[in-house]
Amino acid sequence: MTIEIQPLNAIVYNQEKVDIKDVIAPPYDVISDKYRDELYQRSPYNITRLILSNAENPYIDAKKSFESWLSDKILINTDMPVIFYLVQKYKINDKEITRKGFIARNKIEDFSTKNILPHEFTMSGPKEDRLNLTKACRANFSQIFMVYSDPEKQIENTIDLSGEPFIDVTDDQGVRNIVYKIEDEKTIKLIQKVLSDKTLLIADGHHRYETALNYRNYLGVNANEANYVMSYFTNMDDDLLIYPTHRIITKWIEPYVLLEKVKKYFDLKDYTFNGFNKQEIKKEFLAELEKLSKDKISMGLYMKNVNKFYLLTLRENVESILNEYQVPDVLKTLDLTVLHKVILTKELGFTEEEQMTQDGIKYIKVENEAFDMIDLGKAEASFIMAYPKITNIKRISQAGYRMPQKSTYFYPKLLSGIVINPLQ
Repeated sequence: MTIEIQPLNAIVYNQEKVDIKDVIAPPYDVISDKYRDELYQRSPYNITRLILSNAENPYIDAKKSFESWLSDKILINTDMPVIFYLVQKYKINDKEITRKGFIARNKIEDFSTKNILPHEFTMSGPKEDRLNLTKACRANFSQIFMVYSDPEKQIENTIDLSGEPFIDVTDDQGVRNIVYKIEDEKTIKLIQKVLSDKTLLIADGHHRYETALNYRNYLGVNANEANYVMSYFTNMDDDLLIYPTHRIITKWIEPYVLLEKVKKYFDLKDYTFNGFNKQEIKKEFLAELEKLSKDKISMGLYMKNVNKFYLLTLRENVESILNEYQVPDVLKTLDLTVLHKVILTKELGFTEEEQMTQDGIKYIKVENEAFDMIDLGKAEASFIMAYPKITNIKRISQAGYRMPQKSTYFYPKLLSGIVINPLQ
């Protein structure tokens, strides 16, 4: 079986009636209640009213809004099936970064085919929520984030970006999103051909993909359009950056007790700072973490009321401990596996359930927030993780395993509101 890509029978915002900046939003799962209120105030047609309604029955409310916006031509159909090419430009540490990819439909496949691979575990609550929304509205409002490998960069080298973009908008995170319509049959066929023999890795949107599977199965022989799901595809060989998700301990622990537990397995190097040189020392500490992590399991540690950053490098062979927890060989070389099994479970006594439900431990995507929670006294310790490597993710997925929950963070997030994929 091959990967089947199709253009979208797209529903888009009518930019003659709305300002696109007022109606876009991040994915539902990164929108706080406060931010939702802000987006609601921004426009009566903000996509948040569909993906994260605050009504008593959010699914019925979303359905009513969706149907009303279509009726009032706030949302309109494109003239023909189309693939959207998305260029995202942003800065990290003053460095300009560009990520490119395209939005289309792909035929849904069970994971057993090994053509589409998950890399993280999912939880039932979000899947039930998204399934209820899909049943009510019969549409995909957000994309699955898919990664494929093409060292020759055939699509990137072919796409013509000289024309006028369909959308050019900078979001609230300062990311510029430039969207082009691909309507010509030749380019669409090239995209279909390049992807046909690829393996797709779900980078982000595991809950949405499994929801698409559940919705297809729910409709059965009547699935029709629901045999496909809207996805964004980007080439891992086009300098794709993946960001870590840091582990924050919110349950009280004496700093030096934690240090003694860590010292059983790791060599420690400390970076002492004061109020004047903290940022400079932090920058040096993070740079050394990235350098060391290329060859050894390494991570950072920052604790409340301790004016030091600690660089931890695994010293002891912990295979026997990992064997106790029946960790597959392919996962034993992962820094998060060692942290979760050796430190969090064995030494700190966190149960699997506590780690899954984030009871006494939080998973923080934004690096500065992982430090700020310590500085503001909101947490006891932050384990600062190195950047994940796409080769590890691919290796683990191909072996049929998944990484620990919240292992990776693909930034920037994909906007909701660029395009809607109808499922009827």
